[in-house]
Amino acid sequence: MIFEICIDSVEAALAAQAAGAQRVELCDNLVEGGTTPSLGMLRIVRRAMRVEINCMIRPRGGDFYYSDDEFEVMRQDVLAARSEGANGVVFGLLLPDGSLDLARTKSLVDLARPMSVTFHRAFDLCRDPYAALEQLADLGVERILTSGQAARAVDGLDCLAKLVRQAGDRIILLVGGGVKAHNVAEIIRKTGAKEVHFAARSVLESPMLHRVEGVLMGSAYSPNEYARKVTDERLIREVIEAARLDG
Repeated sequence: MIFEICIDSVEAALAAQAAGAQRVELCDNLVEGGTTPSLGMLRIVRRAMRVEINCMIRPRGGDFYYSDDEFEVMRQDVLAARSEGANGVVFGLLLPDGSLDLARTKSLVDLARPMSVTFHRAFDLCRDPYAALEQLADLGVERILTSGQAARAVDGLDCLAKLVRQAGDRIILLVGGGVKAHNVAEIIRKTGAKEVHFAARSVLESPMLHRVEGVLMGSAYSPNEYARKVTDERLIREVIEAARLDG
């Protein structure tokens, strides 16, 4: 089994590596599902890690239909990831009708080489996942991150199992979405997946002694400025151990 951890910091990268993950997906802004990390973050994480790093390429939260300017940002971010030694990039592009944006996807795949390419959970919002799998395999995409078009992988098991069988050895199904220690064994067993993607985060209280309550740096998600979610090495180990015990 390959365990990929979704991370957003140097500390998270080191925790994932120490816990036994073989690969990380480096993002920013996990509250919106992950956006492109800064160049500085990618550079320092690359220096700190021995395991593979896949870099998220997503210029903003929201849908996966991008303007010309947003697509150019994605192109430049792919080039930056390649120059900084990322092992792979992660992106997804759709058209308004729910089909894959094949022309732009192919352009980014070609630009990314020799890095690997993962098509992320935009796949879970496409019109026809089975047709999309064939299209991505034809483009040479190495991997699809998917929950089986459900909110959580455990709710998309039938779809995931069908996709894994359809993919064969042509493209990898990386299963993610609500993967926890209590359900990872069931997900692996019922889908036949060989790669699992998850975040393992807990709340870390701020060390700040002087506190000003009610003054927030953002309003959309009503954040608590004196607590933040961080990747938890213990939780990663629990998921990996649960998967291995079942195997």
